[in-house]
This record gives sequence, structure tokens and C-alpha cells, in this order.
Amino acid sequence: MTDRIRYFFAASGSTYGSPRITLDLWAEGWQVSENTVAKIMAELGLQGRKPPRRRRSLTRQGRRIAARDLVNRHFDAVAPNVLWVGDMTEIGTGEGKVYLATVIDLFSRRLLGYAMGAHHDAALVGASLTMAAATRSGRVDGVIFHSDLGSEYSSQAYNELCDRLGVVQSMGRVGSALDNAAAESFHSTIKVEYIHQQRFATRAEARLKIATWIADFYNTRRRHSAAGGLPPVEFERIISKVRAEAHQEAQAA
Repeated sequence: MTDRIRYFFAASGSTYGSPRITLDLWAEGWQVSENTVAKIMAELGLQGRKPPRRRRSLTRQGRRIAARDLVNRHFDAVAPNVLWVGDMTEIGTGEGKVYLATVIDLFSRRLLGYAMGAHHDAALVGASLTMAAATRSGRVDGVIFHSDLGSEYSSQAYNELCDRLGVVQSMGRVGSALDNAAAESFHSTIKVEYIHQQRFATRAEARLKIATWIADFYNTRRRHSAAGGLPPVEFERIISKVRAEAHQEAQAA
């Protein structure tokens, strides 16, 4: 079992702690407690990475025109395409900063859309939303998209894109990180678990490697506590199957 613990820790990019490694072991049929895994990891000198605690911002509410906050810090959803969240973050490279805009479905914590570029503007956040809509095959009418009150999200171009897609905007207050904590949590995760371990020589290298991490690890292999300890894509597949079977049984009754 020690070898498997080492394997799962390495496969996670040296980020998994005992809770997620325990889930990996259970998936293979091992009968072991989380405390035992934690003890073995401590003996091996293996320690997962944890995002830093977020601090409450003291910035006052601004005068920017914004959509109403429809979320009120309730960051959960009962089905896919009910509530999405998005945000932007900056990443350093040898060529200068590259900005990452993301869109996450809070039902499964799946990263549906993202875009990276040298400028943080309405075009960048618009590209991430367009990708998210394409991931869901364009069936996004009525989805609530929650963000902060950044100028990119409150721009006319972004407002018009949301209208065309049928997406309903929701915004938190200026300077209140907690109002968009779910989106900021993802950016903290990707930085702690991946970006801070890398040195990107160019923006192109950052785009390629981050996109690979998202597709090959975060969405498909990284276990998420909000998704029942499953990777987002697998969680969506299982829940969809269970609900379809329940619907068929109800129809047959």
C-alpha cells in the first residue's frame, strides 16, 4: 500500500493530502482509514498542498452599474447549467503576464470554459464564456453566471454576449472576495497545485501547459470534495446516469 500512496501522491503533482489519496485507495479496493493513510504519508514525508486562507477585503462598494447578486454566497447547484461562476487571475511568464479567465459549473466544479491572453479585457472573459457554452453544446439558456464587478464583466460587450446566449448575469460587491469565493477558490487551487511549481518561459508555454493540466488532470482525475470525492467529469456522468434510470423507472411505474 505504501507504493500506491507514493504513486497517487506523485500522480497528483505532489498536491494530494490524505483525504483524496484515501479515496483513490478505496477505488482500488483497499480497506484503509484516512488516519492510517495520513500516518503513512507523514512517515514518508509526503504533504499535500493547501491554498492560503482568503482575507476579507475592506474595499468599499463602488458606483459601477452592476447586475443584482442572485447568489448571495450560496455556492451550490442541484443540476448542471444552473449556476456558473467566473473570475480572472494573472500568471507570470518570462515574456510578462498572461491572464486566465475561467467559467466553472458549481454542480460538479467542472471547468467548462477558459481563455488566456496578454490582456485582461471583455474579449478574454467573453472567450471563456463562449467556450463554456460550447462545452454544453449551446444549451445554456437561463444559466446564472456569477462574477465580481470587474469592468470586463460589466462591459457592454460582455452584457450583449450574455443576452445572446440567454445567460443571466449576477455580480458580487466591489472588493468583496467572499462574494465570489467559489471562483477565487479555483484560482487558488490551480496556483498552489500547479502554477507555483512551474517556470513558464513564454506565454505560449503557459497556455499549453495550463490547458493540459485542466484537461488531463483537473476535470478528469482530480477528486473534489464538492463532487462527492469524484473528478468533475465522472461526477456528472454518474449523476446523469442515476437520474436517467430513476426517470425511466418513474415512467414505467
